[in-house]
Amino acid sequence: MTTQTEVQKAENPWERGLYMLLFFFIYSAAEVVMAVLVLIQFVMVIINKHPEERLKSFGKDLSGFIYQVFLFLTFNSEEKPFPFKPWQSSITREEND
Repeated sequence: MTTQTEVQKAENPWERGLYMLLFFFIYSAAEVVMAVLVLIQFVMVIINKHPEERLKSFGKDLSGFIYQVFLFLTFNSEEKPFPFKPWQSSITREEND
């Protein structure tokens, strides 16, 4: 059985650095998508007097993705987020059941 320290030592730090750079740019794009989502949702609430359920669901999934990216970038997780593992919407729904 390998420990967390052994796993960290086995990974090439330059390779992780490249993944970190990639996920930093992916986070930047996700931040823009989240800002647009927030504005659209706000307009929908003004017009319809209630939030759009599909946008709420996507916002929750995107928030979870951003959280996973931050965990990876801050070395709190060795798991690379989407697209290296499945999109978390199915995981999020399983946790709520």
